Amino acid sequence: MPVDLKNQNPLAWDSPTLDADTKAMLDNLQPNILHAHVREHMSVLLVQFNDAAEGRAFLRNLASTRMKSARTHLQELRDFVVTGMEGTPYVGVGVSQAGYHALGHSDAEVSLFADETFRAGMKQRITLVSDPPVEEWEQEYRQEIHAVILIGDATPGTVDALREEILGELPASAQVLAKEIGLGLRNPAGEGIEHFGYVDGRSQPLFLKDDVDAEPATVWNPFFPLSNALLPDPLSPNPVQHHGSYLVFRKLEQNVRAFKQIEQDLANRLSLAGVDRERAGAMLVGRFRDGTPLTSKPKPSGGPVPNDFVYDGDDGTKCPFSAHIRKTNPRSFGREVLMARRGQTFGTRTDQPWDDSPPQDRPTGGVGLLFMAFNGSLVSQFEFTQHKWANNPKFQKPGTGLDPVIGQGPRDIQVSFPKVWGQPELSPPQDQVAQTVTMKGGEYFFAPSLAYLRGL
Repeated sequence: MPVDLKNQNPLAWDSPTLDADTKAMLDNLQPNILHAHVREHMSVLLVQFNDAAEGRAFLRNLASTRMKSARTHLQELRDFVVTGMEGTPYVGVGVSQAGYHALGHSDAEVSLFADETFRAGMKQRITLVSDPPVEEWEQEYRQEIHAVILIGDATPGTVDALREEILGELPASAQVLAKEIGLGLRNPAGEGIEHFGYVDGRSQPLFLKDDVDAEPATVWNPFFPLSNALLPDPLSPNPVQHHGSYLVFRKLEQNVRAFKQIEQDLANRLSLAGVDRERAGAMLVGRFRDGTPLTSKPKPSGGPVPNDFVYDGDDGTKCPFSAHIRKTNPRSFGREVLMARRGQTFGTRTDQPWDDSPPQDRPTGGVGLLFMAFNGSLVSQFEFTQHKWANNPKFQKPGTGLDPVIGQGPRDIQVSFPKVWGQPELSPPQDQVAQTVTMKGGEYFFAPSLAYLRGL
């Protein structure tokens, strides 16, 4: 019987009672979707195919010789915990709607992808999500992108060598439009951070029993059904058993200097002093730099950081409704919208992202996030989050303004912030903070099943 993607129980991937269709799904599913693969070092290749037969042969060979299944990845994780044995590198593939056409698929076949956003492509959806005009994107992204190839591992040498091998296997008819390099950032505690210096990657949807069991939960349920990330692969040999996921890829450049100046200016306007000055940045992000949720505490934890929280009872006097993580994950509702985020930071810098260096020591560009997220539906997940939540100045109440981190669009209303944590006294209305994250280009892809790729 078909895999129940809406099953309300975490998937026990190694259960001896697992049905045949679910086993086949795991054996033909790409890794990094249901559980994040190591992303300390990553190479991203954006490719254009100009000969259908040669493009198909390349992807068929790549899937047959370089790519492993989700089941193999999960077994490698289990082996690492038990024996310390390192796993193999990650190679992932996504194909755009234009890519499917370039590989020889007909309009009728591409129409089998029900998601209108995927069928249109990112360039045709910029108005809805308030992205910059295509002519303002980086040149490489203005072209028609057919496929993305992701290569990840714990060490740079392995990634570099594998990338060069894959590039050597590309047919002469194919063109590499862009190469991106991802490099994980970590603070002194070893936690993954983004370039503004805040712990990142928390509150991911968890699909597997192993992961759910390991996450403390009393008020926030970290489990999500497979439908948040998976759907049948319509062009696979057997969509009942073969699944894939819609992949959003966006290059987001961060102006760290401007953001850090905004933090200082907001702290000054609110007359925050001492350790309380850190609350200015936390009101923009929703967490302190160490990951402590603002709705739970008025200052960093100084120890283990809780993630088991909801916003019930917080009327915005602790964590503003506009704060990034409250805008994009309200927690008490909208669970079906959350995406499996698998992004990676890019760019190198001479300062330490987690310290208190002055804004003038921070980079103004050249660093940011290679945003990647797997979706069961682009329309009702990524685009909904960006359009209805992050860019909506009335979500969750009138006058909240845009998401101060990823929000795009007119900032034509003024907003207020709580002057004292948990108290109703608000600041006078003030202009919203300037945009410090710029979308430089991207595309919508489908990460097809291994069965599809190996059968090309």
